[in-house]
Amino acid sequence: MLRYLSKSIWLLGLITVLVCGIYPAVLWVIGQTAFPFQANGSIVDGPDGKPVGSLLIAQPFTKDEYFQSRPSAVSYDASASGSSTLGASNYLLRDRVARLLGPIARYASGPQAGQLVAPDVERWFQANHAGGQPHIVAQWADAHNGLAQAWVSADPSHAKYIDDWAKQHPDVVKHWVTANPATPNPKAADLAVVFFETFSAEHPGQFPSSVTHTGSDGKSVSAIEPVKEGADVQSIFFDMWRQDHPDVALQDVPGDFVTTSGSGLDPDITLANATYQLDRVAAAWAKDTKRDPAKVRAEIGALLSQQASAPFGGLVGEPLVNVLKVNLELRRLYGAPA
Repeated sequence: MLRYLSKSIWLLGLITVLVCGIYPAVLWVIGQTAFPFQANGSIVDGPDGKPVGSLLIAQPFTKDEYFQSRPSAVSYDASASGSSTLGASNYLLRDRVARLLGPIARYASGPQAGQLVAPDVERWFQANHAGGQPHIVAQWADAHNGLAQAWVSADPSHAKYIDDWAKQHPDVVKHWVTANPATPNPKAADLAVVFFETFSAEHPGQFPSSVTHTGSDGKSVSAIEPVKEGADVQSIFFDMWRQDHPDVALQDVPGDFVTTSGSGLDPDITLANATYQLDRVAAAWAKDTKRDPAKVRAEIGALLSQQASAPFGGLVGEPLVNVLKVNLELRRLYGAPA
């Protein structure tokens, strides 16, 4: 018995030394010797010599001068890798894609070919009729309760706006409580739908959105106000506009421009996606550098071609561009954005 026990303990110790000591040490030496850049996370430095990110992890870029990464279901949080897991029939997926398309969708044919759809979405919204019925905002909230509640939860100022509205509309709140006796003390999110119904009646053709005002002292103050145009209208109501205009031909958009990757952290975009963003990026840099837009576009287009590569030496898949890498090249070529 003791003989078997001693052999088991000896074997356990040997395996522990091999697996937990020697094996990791060998891999560490190989990694640090042959692949030090990859072994240390593929971290790259910015123009100031300080680390700005990893070529393996996507990060958000918001300035027009930079190419944008794929949307991320985890807000580009490397500690929470994952997808949205939304099915194709889930309206939340359709809504997320539609909000991305609203401000950038363009007509594919006809007299408006190449022009943005957004101005027409705003004019349609201001007319305040969808599907032959009035009150677009109320229709949106009634059809998609979850989206209305998500709007409330998206920003503390939204909840405060509804709290203030509730104080000014005690009769509406009282009627809601009567219809929902299980919630005698409703919170802002509970009142989201009835708020939008009331708002739509009081402010036809408008939507509550954050507006920034600059005072005489130069300080900026943001507040929620009724608006009839802007990014919120263009993005939130693009899908309803599209349903009202199903026969309008729109330009195709690269799939990875509006869809997340399985990890939510894919650092690459397709060359087609980068090319789709090229006009915006080139126009921004041309404005910053005060150079001919056509020449700047040609330079950046050539840069994309240099940076693009397909997996396995081009044997499979589409050409890809690493977003961080190409944006660092833009910074090197043109300096800091204005």
